[in-house]
Amino acid sequence: KCAATTKAYGPCTGYLGPIGSGNYVKMVHNGIEYGDMQLIAEVYDVCKSLLRMSNAEIAATFQSWNTGDELNSYLMEITCTILKKDDDRGRRGQVLDYILDKTGMKGTGRWTVQEAAERSVPIPTITAALDGRFLSGRKEERVEAELALNGPASSNEKVSSSTRARILEDLRQALFASKVCSYAQGMSLIQTASAEFDWNIPLAECARIWMGGCIIRAKLLLPILKAYESNPTLNNLMMDPLYFRNALNKSQNAWRRVVAYAVTHGIAVPAIGASLTYYDSYRRGRLPANLTQAQRDYFGSHTYKRTDNTSDEACHTIWSDTHYDKSNKPSSSSKTTKKYNKPSYSSEFELDDGEMLA
Repeated sequence: KCAATTKAYGPCTGYLGPIGSGNYVKMVHNGIEYGDMQLIAEVYDVCKSLLRMSNAEIAATFQSWNTGDELNSYLMEITCTILKKDDDRGRRGQVLDYILDKTGMKGTGRWTVQEAAERSVPIPTITAALDGRFLSGRKEERVEAELALNGPASSNEKVSSSTRARILEDLRQALFASKVCSYAQGMSLIQTASAEFDWNIPLAECARIWMGGCIIRAKLLLPILKAYESNPTLNNLMMDPLYFRNALNKSQNAWRRVVAYAVTHGIAVPAIGASLTYYDSYRRGRLPANLTQAQRDYFGSHTYKRTDNTSDEACHTIWSDTHYDKSNKPSSSSKTTKKYNKPSYSSEFELDDGEMLA
């Protein structure tokens, strides 16, 4: 008998692929978990620090969100319980307010981020969550910095009920959109590793077995399951035409307002902000990476490809008079690397990508 099961989709176990694939999926599950927990904590912080809401008020808000399909999850459920739990040592208020703000970890989030770097897969939401735990561990430094580093002027002005309601709705939408990004990044990492190691991991099956018996179980997994059932090779969950693409398009304005509101008032929302940046970067057909590549070509002769050339030709530009071609004459023309000799450098210190320090 399986301990974790769902009525509609059966036991939350299944075959994911050859040896190693199941452990990999579990690792990424934990990375998504890091992201989800950090996102909820950031929304809690905005509610507590900027909207001046009590734990009971935040719990009631989260509880109402937890009744819908977008945010209903195990983590939201236990967060409501945590927020309402009175101190168990006889102190006034809730135990949450007496917990030291230093988050521990077992290492799976770090492994996920390391793996993403190895596979060149961007997972900024999960990375921000990991960085958040690292920063939380520097408690003594943060206490000292609080007295030395300035933020925006604080305001004791009470937020009106109508303004609070609007901000809370924005927060709900921002939390949902950011959660989608966290899942999208995790699925992208699994998909990339699966292709590299020839595991053939079914992403729909990952969503199905996460529906029960795990920390990230949520109603959101149902549309994720349907997205990958409809298109098993979907490049990114955000592009799912059945649900997520339209849902993100509808939420993006509220998402932006939350980030702007928090940053303007000096409240860090690293995971929500990283999620929005991921969304914005992914949806742009042209990024400023052309400048970065030009800089690499300037100091390291790493070459680049041109937008007006359909061939796979690697080009290099003599960017200034300090760069010389084979005949030691300055040139402003672009050349292929086959005809180009690297200029002489005055130092032989190796840098990234085999560059030489000029």
